[in-house]
Amino acid sequence: MKRFHVNVAVADLDQSIRFYSSLFAAEPSLVKPDYAKWMLDDPRVNFAITTRGDTKGIDHLGIQVEDSAELGEVYGRLKQAGGPLLDQGETTCCYAKSEKTWIRDPEGIAWETFLTTGESPVYGDDIAATDVPKSACCAKTPAAEAAPAKSACC
Repeated sequence: MKRFHVNVAVADLDQSIRFYSSLFAAEPSLVKPDYAKWMLDDPRVNFAITTRGDTKGIDHLGIQVEDSAELGEVYGRLKQAGGPLLDQGETTCCYAKSEKTWIRDPEGIAWETFLTTGESPVYGDDIAATDVPKSACCAKTPAAEAAPAKSACC
């Protein structure tokens, strides 16, 4: 079963943890010095906050899948949706190992689809939501060839 993902960049992690813990009536499932995550079942969402974002507020949205079959299904939908894809493949991001692909919606919001494959003791390297091509004509290199950079990702 898929899980909706929301990543929000915050200024004060402790204050935001208190706020969202109260809002969700649950403590985060993971807390690091620059990051916290709630894996909620009602509603089914992977909600993450981080101090790493340059612009505070919603950084990106996504769909987290549970297995390779679901990843293939959602990846197929991304191809049908149109627009350049950034296929990161295996990566380390947000204290987790995962396989992921990025796209932007028509309004420019970055979306990722990912399968978490394990934990990581480090935040990791990932692309910035701003590195996801906005359109085929704006991409300097084909999406599949774009080089990863440090980021505030999920």
